[in-house]
Amino acid sequence: MPTPPQPKPKPRGGNQPLQSPPLRPSAPSPPLTERQEARRRRILHASAQLARRGGFDAVQMREVAESSNVALGTLYRYFPSKVHLLVATMQDQLQHMHETLHKRPPEETEAAARVAKTLMRAFRALQREPQLADAMVRALNFADRSVSPEVDTVSRLTTAIILDAMGLEGPPTPEQLSAVRVIEHTWHSALITWLSGRASIAQVKIDIETVCQLIDVTGAPPR
Repeated sequence: MPTPPQPKPKPRGGNQPLQSPPLRPSAPSPPLTERQEARRRRILHASAQLARRGGFDAVQMREVAESSNVALGTLYRYFPSKVHLLVATMQDQLQHMHETLHKRPPEETEAAARVAKTLMRAFRALQREPQLADAMVRALNFADRSVSPEVDTVSRLTTAIILDAMGLEGPPTPEQLSAVRVIEHTWHSALITWLSGRASIAQVKIDIETVCQLIDVTGAPPR
C-alpha cells in the first residue's frame, strides 16, 4: 500500500514575520529596609555636602564612602557610579523642593503665573548653592542609558511640581502634558545657561514667564 504524501513544511521567512519571544518584565526591586534607607540617606547627604564645597569634581566615591561611614563596595551597590549618585542627589533635592512648595504653595490667580513663580522659587533655591547645582546638572548631562531610571524620576518629579502649581481639577490633557514638557525643557536649559554664565537671573525669569504662557493656551483654570 503506497504511503500517503506528507505535508510539506512551510518555508520560514517570506511574507511571514518572525516572532520574537515575549520579553519578561524585570522584577521590581525589593523595598529598602529601615537600616538600608538610613544608609542611603547618609550617602546622599555626604554627596550633597561634597558637591556644595567643590562641585562635580569634589564628589569622589571614596570620600563619599568615608563621609557616610559605609564601605566603598557598599556604596557601589547603592550607586554604581558617580553619575548615578549625583542624579539621585538631584532627585532628593527636588523631592525636598516639592515638599516645601506643598507647604507654601504660590498664591497667584492665573495658572501660568503660579507655575512661573514656583519654578523661579526652585531656581533660586539652586542659585543659593551653585556648586551643588552645577554638579547635579553636569551629572544629568553625562548620564547614559544605565542611568535612565534615575533620570526619569528627576523628570517625573519636575513634572509633578509643575502640575501641582497648575492646580488642575482633573487629569491633565495631552495638550497640557505637552506644554509641561516644553516648560520642563526650558527650565532645564535656563539652568544650564545660567550656570555657564551665558544668562542672567533676569533673563531666566523672562524665559520662564514666557514659556509658562503655554499653560493659558491649554485652558488651565484660574483659581
